[in-house]
Amino acid sequence: MTKRIAQFISGSLLLVLFCAFVFTPGERNKEEASAGWISLFDGETLNGWIQKNGTAKYRVEDGAIVGTTTPGSPNSFLCTFNEFGDFELRFEVLLHDNELNSGVQIRSQTREPEGDAEYGRVNGPQVEIESSSTGSPEAGYIYEEAASGWLVPDDERTYHKAFKDGEWNEYRVVADGPLIQVWINGQKITDLWNEESYMSYPRGFIGLQVHSISRNEGPYEVAWKNIRIKPL
Repeated sequence: MTKRIAQFISGSLLLVLFCAFVFTPGERNKEEASAGWISLFDGETLNGWIQKNGTAKYRVEDGAIVGTTTPGSPNSFLCTFNEFGDFELRFEVLLHDNELNSGVQIRSQTREPEGDAEYGRVNGPQVEIESSSTGSPEAGYIYEEAASGWLVPDDERTYHKAFKDGEWNEYRVVADGPLIQVWINGQKITDLWNEESYMSYPRGFIGLQVHSISRNEGPYEVAWKNIRIKPL
């Protein structure tokens, strides 16, 4: 009986170790890489990213990039060094405070620096991130930062509750020529065809926005994780 128990424990232990090996994040990353996915965030550092505007603070915490507002700062953007044209982008985002508005830039650029500025103004299409509790129909729609404003017309930005307040939300963004599509937690929000925007922004960097706040607001935080992209 003792021998059988020992064999059972030994076999169970091997099974647990086997399952742990099969389902490790590293193995999942290898599987995604074989399918053409590129991880933009290694979960530990900000390697591959550079801040171009604003004074918001970006740090890595618990496997996520966390952006924290600073009083009176203009819009801040943590941007990829690499540029992308047609792609599928996936990420998860959490708003720590429902008061904060945020977004992710796609195919974006910077203008020529002015004065003693090190980087020019970030501009280009932005996928909106906003709490459902604000009552405004904006999460998942496309805004052209420092350019044309809303690309999705007012009457097409219908109110929805796909964005879950206080929880991690999964975004899926497909940019294929003039077509930009956005899903939040599996629900399609945007199906935009805009040739004029595509002509201006055919490719560019990905940027994580921390929105500006006044001097008497905040601090607020937003976090992103599992940021990955697959060129089309």
